[in-house]
Amino acid sequence: MRIVIAGGHGQIALRLERLLAARGDEVAGIIRRTEQGDDLREAGAEPVLLDLESASVEEVAAQLRGADAAVFAAGAGPGSGVARKDTVDKGAAVLFADAAVQAGVRRFVVVSSMGADPAHEGSEVFDVYQRAKGEADAYVSGLDALEWTILRPGSLTNDAGTGLVRLEAHTGRGAVPRDDVAAVLAELVDSPATAGLTLELVSGPSPVSVAVKSVAGN
Repeated sequence: MRIVIAGGHGQIALRLERLLAARGDEVAGIIRRTEQGDDLREAGAEPVLLDLESASVEEVAAQLRGADAAVFAAGAGPGSGVARKDTVDKGAAVLFADAAVQAGVRRFVVVSSMGADPAHEGSEVFDVYQRAKGEADAYVSGLDALEWTILRPGSLTNDAGTGLVRLEAHTGRGAVPRDDVAAVLAELVDSPATAGLTLELVSGPSPVSVAVKSVAGN
């Protein structure tokens, strides 16, 4: 498969790129800064320099043509303000989805956030983030041209992955290592039977492949 990842230098994205490259997939990661390229090459991915806050749908679609799947793993990051929650966490997700439709890429996986909700209340930066992610998820889920799956991990940690997770429509709050989020994403990309599902993810009792097969109904 050829898989294009938005936010290619993110902590989850770099882990995902390593997993996909190791299993023989062709991976491209979209990055904003040239100096990030070496980290992607080390992970086995091809760096694509493109700013999703200023690029056009056509420019993004040009990078997506010929791909078998697209993964939106971009985020403004914890140090960013309110404005970039709208331009990245919502705006870039909408742009990437529209570009996938234009490029004819049907499989589309989103890294969202547990608690994402377009009706989330509050004025703190995290509240704005949860609204932005919720609005992005709502937009993607309304696109019939995409076979979308939305993944909403719990609190992210840098602990070593265990390969054991709980993946359900509603898991309840909990933590999950970024290693395990990447492992679930790698399975989801290759599991179109999960299309149309919004899934929460925390650490749990099930091996990743078993958890994904379970929600896929096989």
